[in-house]
Amino acid sequence: MMLNPQQVQADEALLQLGRRLRADGYRFTCVTPATQARNNARPGAEQASNLRDVFGWSRPFSPSLVSQDELEQLRAAQVLSEEGDRLRSRVRWSSLDDLLLVHSAYPTEASDAVFFGPDSYRFAQVIHDHLQRSPTRVQHAVDIGCGSGVGALVIARAAQHAQVSAVDINPLALRYTAINAALAGVSNVSVEPSDLLDGISGAFDLIVANPPYMLDAGQRTYRHGGGALGAELSLRIIEQARERLSPGGSLLLYTGVAIVEGCDALLEAIRLRLAGPEWAWVYREIDPDVFGEQLLAPGYERVERIAAVSLTVNRSA
Repeated sequence: MMLNPQQVQADEALLQLGRRLRADGYRFTCVTPATQARNNARPGAEQASNLRDVFGWSRPFSPSLVSQDELEQLRAAQVLSEEGDRLRSRVRWSSLDDLLLVHSAYPTEASDAVFFGPDSYRFAQVIHDHLQRSPTRVQHAVDIGCGSGVGALVIARAAQHAQVSAVDINPLALRYTAINAALAGVSNVSVEPSDLLDGISGAFDLIVANPPYMLDAGQRTYRHGGGALGAELSLRIIEQARERLSPGGSLLLYTGVAIVEGCDALLEAIRLRLAGPEWAWVYREIDPDVFGEQLLAPGYERVERIAAVSLTVNRSA
């Protein structure tokens, strides 16, 4: 991935800011947009009073709240917005175990917003559990639609001998993944632009993905899953993974599904695509009810609930 000199300088400033925050003991657990909105609507939350308010809750802040060094790093990183006499960071920093990851500030309205949230924590746990159980030694893995790089980083840290590719169609996601990898101190992650697996070659013994699964009116890349009810990207990933998994390899797909009149259409589509003795797979609901506010959106009139699900596919050796 080629960056111009200004982007290189900006990303280095963002990396240095992350190192400073980590050294200062900064931590923040990223929540759903609905929970974020409720916290920010409380009396006294109109303006930031500490660094968690600035870089976690995305609240406007007085320039005097942060050090001059941090202010200069924010300006050099080109992630500072001015709102009258107050400022606002256009990035958030969130914690995942001992990792610190940069991603887009709340609200994530931009078309190139980079996602991190509760789904990221569940996705990381799915990968961690698989790596703990699987006897297969990972040599070449790929995180499809890497976003902030969660999947790639979890794999790279657990399998330091492996080559891990982090791919996305969003250039900003690739930049943030590279920053997060550098901050984590991992050197076995490469970031590459790719529409799913179309832009890279080779076979993989581990493919992971946490694709968007909503219908989004703005078709933001981090949120819009496509198809009738947001499942199109998940099905495309399964189809491409069938062609690119090495013998004995695994696909880990964490996604969401709209349940209509008790029916899981994604599960039915998976049964058709993974029929035959070559494939062994397990599909389970991780959380039966997520993002309930989405049911008020157009297209969800018949949807009862949205479930978070995981699919583990193993190709026979």
